[in-house]
Amino acid sequence: MSFAGFDLGGRVAVVIGGTSGIGRTLALGLAQAGADVVASSRRANEVDATAAAIEQTGRRSLRVTSDVKERASLEALLSRTVAAFGKVDILINCAGKTKRTPTLEVSDAEWGDILETNLTGTLRACQVFGRHMLERGYGRIINIASLSSFVALYEVAAYGASKAAVAALTRSLAIEWGPRGVCVNAIAPGVFRTALNQALLDGSERGREFLLRTPMKRFGKVEELSGAAIFLSSEAASFVNGEVLVVDGGFLASGVNQ
Repeated sequence: MSFAGFDLGGRVAVVIGGTSGIGRTLALGLAQAGADVVASSRRANEVDATAAAIEQTGRRSLRVTSDVKERASLEALLSRTVAAFGKVDILINCAGKTKRTPTLEVSDAEWGDILETNLTGTLRACQVFGRHMLERGYGRIINIASLSSFVALYEVAAYGASKAAVAALTRSLAIEWGPRGVCVNAIAPGVFRTALNQALLDGSERGREFLLRTPMKRFGKVEELSGAAIFLSSEAASFVNGEVLVVDGGFLASGVNQ
């Protein structure tokens, strides 16, 4: 496979939850690799700003809000993207939420809200966009898993359950849809510093433990996830299906580090 196998020129991508944090970085990464990218989320101002950033790379975009809890909004996102660009080749599901609560204290409402967004929202998007991809006989779907798909993180049981389920959903869709031309994979990020978690990582015992457990002795930069997303979106990954690609600086390989 030549390097050209990583070129996303002519591809159309939708990144749900793509206007902040990891999602925004992946949306811009796909654009820089040549794709036209529609980055969508619930906040119109963030959608507009991210679309403008994508357009500054020389690629096309749209300004469409969506909410993974509302199937109709996802259907509208698909419809408007197809109307503008003719197809959707790539879907990345980045919408997610978490909350730290001792498990004995987790309410039904909190549990349901986290699973509704992280798991059922991912399923909805896969169904809406997967149907279009299956009709065309081609597609690349990338879900966002987590370290907690594999190991427990303290007092985030709902999040961990949702992300373990996202990994299982990814494998289930891969065996159903792979034979029909739609590869379904996931990325499991390690610990990446963002505006939302910077205080936690830099000023708490939890942050120090994360750093101790990461053999590279630093947290990830969100840009370091773009290569994995470009790879899984590209023809270079044409025989990669049902994989959860971990980008964690060695965290899951870690045992005794000193």
